[in-house]
Parts: sequence; structure tokens; C-alpha cells
Amino acid sequence: MITNKTKTDNNTYEVEFTASADLLKAEKKRVYLKEGRKYNVPGFRKGKAPMNTIEKMYGPVFTQDAVETVYQKAVDEAVAEFGEEVVDANSAEVVSLEGDVVFKAKFIVKPEVRIEGYKGLSVEKAEAVVTDEDVEHELGHIQQRNSRSINVDDRAAQMGDSVVFDYEGFCDGVPFEGGKAEKYALKLGSNQFIPGFEEGMVGHEIGEEFDVNVTFPEEYHAEELAGKPAVFKVKIHEIKMTELPEINDDFAKDVSEFDTLDEYKEDLRKELLKKAEDKAKDDADNKLIDQLIDLVEADIPEVMYDNKVTENINDFSYNLQMQGMNIETYLNYTGMDMEALRGQFRDKAIHQVKLRLALEKIAELENIQVSDEDVDKAYDDLAKNYGVELDRVREIVPVAGLKKDVAVEKAVDVVRDNATYVPVKADDAE
Repeated sequence: MITNKTKTDNNTYEVEFTASADLLKAEKKRVYLKEGRKYNVPGFRKGKAPMNTIEKMYGPVFTQDAVETVYQKAVDEAVAEFGEEVVDANSAEVVSLEGDVVFKAKFIVKPEVRIEGYKGLSVEKAEAVVTDEDVEHELGHIQQRNSRSINVDDRAAQMGDSVVFDYEGFCDGVPFEGGKAEKYALKLGSNQFIPGFEEGMVGHEIGEEFDVNVTFPEEYHAEELAGKPAVFKVKIHEIKMTELPEINDDFAKDVSEFDTLDEYKEDLRKELLKKAEDKAKDDADNKLIDQLIDLVEADIPEVMYDNKVTENINDFSYNLQMQGMNIETYLNYTGMDMEALRGQFRDKAIHQVKLRLALEKIAELENIQVSDEDVDKAYDDLAKNYGVELDRVREIVPVAGLKKDVAVEKAVDVVRDNATYVPVKADDAE
């Protein structure tokens, strides 16, 4: 329960709030039952000493843990009671443990936002165009995806071939670290190696052992090798060429539901046009959002940006884990520390926070209502998108937060529906 609040700065309050003595007592007992057996007290069997006796000997070991739990419950209740939307609660301290527990913390609230002119914005929208060259280019990608690899043993390696080979590099006649591998696979012309290496393999056959002379780039990451000449001793084990299918009616039948190449091309043109239209719309909407953000007037607390950066990094870390990497490994690999990583996410966080504040204010100004049908659809969409049972989604996602998200989406529609999209040729679009 809040007992006092004092505004100390824009969007900042010092708040005192309480939790009942009975709650602290119950939490202390819970901690004692869980942790009490760890403490030895003379005259008592281990784990049998009374709670007060243990704390007289070891200090308030149960009280400390209990207070942390009680604080979290009390601050959650205080935030709900506060009357304004609290975006952060920090600098917590215990004022008193006599009777009811009294806490003090700094509450930072969502700022008051002013936004005008969000209706009638004007943005350029590129004309969606698909040329014959675009269709042929897409056909080429599909042809590559349907190619097959064929072993070659009657000729030397050529650019475009895939080769399997051993190599060892020497600088000034001495092998260098990281310069040796066996049965390494490489597509010649992919520019994976330093300049001159892949070209040096052209013209050599399976089983042949030869030298490739190269010079490391001046900007090479290993300073001890930068700008120096080197010799790689190489032996080729395999050469494979890529065989591309002929693009004709049979090809169309194999890769699509169409009987002729002309029909397939027409369908590809429609798909490419849909993609071009979607991209033009997204690009125009992004320009619209940039204009909208520029209209925001608010004294935004830094903690809102910091919290959004943390949220984005947590999402990034989760995606890394899905790829088999953790954030610590990523930082070591890139040579960054956490502060530098947070810096990389800051501009995105500022953009996201300002956009959310703008759209929430528009939803308020437009008196946007969210119906039960809107909520049901939002839950259904989440369940489908994440492959989770609907009931489980309803348990995880609070309805209040979901309603805010739906209102924000409707606010986007208000801005978009009242905007003017000026058509321009794709080459002229900014």
C-alpha cells in the first residue's frame, strides 16, 4: 500500500509503500524451512535450531531473503495502485522493519506525449515494376537451386568448380597458425580465400601437388601476416562441376505445377510483382513512421531507452541460442564488450520507444476501442504464429497488454489511412 509519494523531477516520484508484518513473517518462515538445515548451532542437531536462535548467531540471514521477496510483491502492488503508468522502479531501500515493512523506491512514469499533424502525412511510394530481366534473373536462381554436382576426373579445375583439397601455408619458410587444413571444400570464384589463392588453383588436376603464391592484404586481420608474401602447398583430391538443367517446358513441369515455360514465367512475374508491391508499401510505411516519430514531443526518461535496449539484447541472445551460440561467445568472436553491444542497439531502441509512445497517444486521441472480437483474434494469431496452444497463450499473455498492442495496431491504420502516398518511379524513390 502506498503511504506517500513526492514528485522529485519530470516523470519521477519518490514513493513509500508498505507490506504487512504478517507477510514478512510468513516469508521468513518459508525461507527458514528451506534454508535452516544449513546452519550449525551448538546444542542443537543440524537443521533443528529455531529460526530466531540461528539469526542471533549468524545475523538476519532469513530476513534478508524474505525482504527481497516481500519487496517484489509490495512494489508490484504499489505500481498497480500508483495511478500513472510506471515504466521503472529502482533505488529501492528498506525504511523500517518495525511492524509493517516500509519500503522506499524511485518510480519513473511514462511521459506526457504531445503529437500533432499525424493525419495527412505525405510520402513517396515507388511504383512496383517487374521487367523481363527480373523474371529471367529469378529463373536463374531457380535453375541454380535445381542444379546437380558432378564429379570431374578428366580435366583440370576451372573457376566455378568445387574442389576438395589439402593445404598448408608458409611465410618466410615457416608454417603459420591457422594456415593448414585437410579435405577442405571450396568453390573457386567464391572469394573465400585471400586474393590470388583461388585463381592459383585453376588449371591443376586431381592428385596434383603444387604451390600457390599469394600476398596477404595490407589490412589482414592477423597483423603478423599483413602485407607479407606466402606460399601455400596444395593437393587436390576432388573436383566437382555444377550441371544446370536446361530451362524449357520440361524444366517448368519439374519445378512447378505448370506445363509450359511461358505459363511458369507468367506466374513468376505475378509473384515478383506481389513482392515488389509489398516492398514498396513497406518502404513507404517506414517513411511514414519516420515522419510520425519526428512529430513526437515528450520528455522521455532515459530508462525507457535502456530497458528497450535490454529487451532487444535478450531477444538477440535468444536468437543466438537457437543457432547454437551464446552471447558471451558472440562478444568474444566480435571483440566487443556488453557496453559496445548496447551502443549498437541504442538507435533502434530510441526509434521503438518514440514510435510506441506516438501510437499510444494517437490511440488515446482517437478514442480507439478494442473489442472482445479483436482480443480473440489477436490471441488466435499469436497461437498460430508461435505454434502454441490457444489456452497456453491466454495464460502467458496478459489481456491488458494485448489490448494495448491491438490499439497500437489500429493507431497505425489511422495514420496510414489518412496519409497521402505519392507514386514515383522506382528509380526516383528516395
